[in-house]
Amino acid sequence: MNKQQSLQTVLNNTFTNLKQVLDNHQPQIKTCEIGIVKSVYQGIANVSGLSSVKADELLRFSGDVLGIAFNLDATEIGVILLGNSTHIAAGQEVQRTHRVLDVPVGETLLGRVLDVTGKPLDNQGEIKYTERLPVERQAAAIMDRAPVTVPLQTGIKVIDALVPIGRGQRELIVGDRQIGKTAIATDTIINQKHKNVICIYCAIGKRASAVAKVIADLRNHNAMEYSIVVVASGEDPPGLQYITPYAATTIAEYFMEQGRDVLIVYDDLTHHAWAYRELSLLLRRPPGREAYPGDIFYIHSRLLERATHLREELGGGSLTALPIVETQAQNISAYIPTNLISITDGQIYLSPDLFQKGILPAVDVGKSVSRVGGKTQLPAYSAVAGDLRLSYSQFQEVEVFARFGTQLDEETRHTLERGRRVREIFKQSQYQPLPVEEQIAVLLAVTEGIFDDIPLDKIEEAARAVRQKVTEQLPQVSDRIQGGEKLRDEDKNALLNLVQQAIAFLHPHQSEESENAHN
Repeated sequence: MNKQQSLQTVLNNTFTNLKQVLDNHQPQIKTCEIGIVKSVYQGIANVSGLSSVKADELLRFSGDVLGIAFNLDATEIGVILLGNSTHIAAGQEVQRTHRVLDVPVGETLLGRVLDVTGKPLDNQGEIKYTERLPVERQAAAIMDRAPVTVPLQTGIKVIDALVPIGRGQRELIVGDRQIGKTAIATDTIINQKHKNVICIYCAIGKRASAVAKVIADLRNHNAMEYSIVVVASGEDPPGLQYITPYAATTIAEYFMEQGRDVLIVYDDLTHHAWAYRELSLLLRRPPGREAYPGDIFYIHSRLLERATHLREELGGGSLTALPIVETQAQNISAYIPTNLISITDGQIYLSPDLFQKGILPAVDVGKSVSRVGGKTQLPAYSAVAGDLRLSYSQFQEVEVFARFGTQLDEETRHTLERGRRVREIFKQSQYQPLPVEEQIAVLLAVTEGIFDDIPLDKIEEAARAVRQKVTEQLPQVSDRIQGGEKLRDEDKNALLNLVQQAIAFLHPHQSEESENAHN
C-alpha cells in the first residue's frame, strides 16, 4: 500500500511540474527562409526563393546534401553541390544554414585520410576535433611575410643541387602524364621524416586506386604519422573537386599559424581546372579561352598566394606548395600551365624523352628553374653545384651534335664523358631520398673528376660505396653540412680522400700499386 502511495505521489509531482512548464512556456515564431529547386544538373542546382542568401553560403538540400551559393542572379541562385545529387529533384525545398563551408583542423588530423567535409575515409573511426576554420580565407598580407631563407630538402639529388626549394616557396611540378610527377612529390614527403615538417597531400580528381597507392607508400615508409591526406577522387562531384584544395590549405594554415613548417602537394591542378570549367559551363558563365571561364587564373592565384613564410612576430611558420600540373604532348605553353608558371616561384619540368631513356627522375635541367630556392640552398652545395648546371647543360647540347659522328677534339670528348657520369649520378630510384651529406659527397666526386675513369655501368655501385663511407666515417663533416656551414678546405679534402678509398675496389691495379708503395 505504501509503495502504491509513493508511486502515486511521484506521478502527481511529475504531472504538476510538466503543467507548470507548459503554462510558463512562451512560444516564439522563428522565421526560416525556404527556397525551391528549379532544376538540377550534374553537380549543380538552380534555386529560387532565397532572396537574402549571401555569396558562398551553405544551403541544405533534401537528404542532408550541402551546396554552396555560387551564382547570385536576380531571379535564381546557382548552387554548387557537395554531394550526390541523384535524389534531388525540381520542386524540393532548400534551406539556408547562415554559415560558410568550414573544415576541421588540429593535431588529431595527423595520420588520417578525409574529404573536404571532414568525413574520414580510412576506416579508423570518427575524427575528433575542437576547432573548424572557413575553407576560403584571405592570404597573408605582404607586410606579414618574411623572406624564404630555409631550404626544404627533397632528398632528390638533381632537385636539391640544381633546382633547390625553400620553405615558403611555390614550386610547380609540370610534365606529361605517367612520367613521375607524383613520385617526386611522394619522395619529398618521405624525406621530411625527422625534419619537423607537416605534410599534406591533396588529391584532386585522381583515380581512387592511384590515391590508395600514394597512401600505401606513405604508410610503408612511416610518413603518415606526420602527414594528412585530403581526397576528392575523380568519382566525386565536381563541386567537391573544386573546393578540396582550399580546404587542404586551411588545414595547412592552422599549423603554419602555430609556427610550424608545412608542405602541401596539390595533385593535380589540371583536374581542378577541369572541374571548375565544368561547373562554370553548367552555371552558364561565359566561356573564354579553351572554354575556361575568365576567372580561372584568379582561382589558382588566390589558392597559391596562401603559401608563404610568416614573420617571426607571427610565429615564423611556413607553408610550401608543390602544385602539380599535367601537360598534353609536352605543350608547356598551354593555358593552364602558363597561368601556373606565372603564379609560382619556379618549375620542375619532367621530360618524356628522358623518361623513355630510363633517366629517372626525368627532370629537364634546362627547362627547370627555381627563382627563390637558390638563396636558401645550404652553403655546402656551392662547392659542388656552382658550375654543375652550366656544364651539364653544355653536355646536353654537345651530345646532340656528337650523334652525327663528327670528329671531336679532346676537350669535347672530356665534356661528353664527364656529362654522362653526371647524368648517371643524377639517376635515383623512387622511395630512396638521400641526406644532404651523401649528396654532397657524390656530387663532389663527379665534379672533381674522380669518377672519370670509372665505367658508366659501375657509377651507381661507386656512388653507393661513397654514400656508405660518408655516413660511417665522417659524422663531424655531416653535422657541419647539415648545420648550414660552408664546406671547408679540410672537409673537402677529407671527403675526396674518403671517395678515393670507397672506390678503390673498382681500381684493383691502383690499390695494389699503392699498397706496394706503402710496403
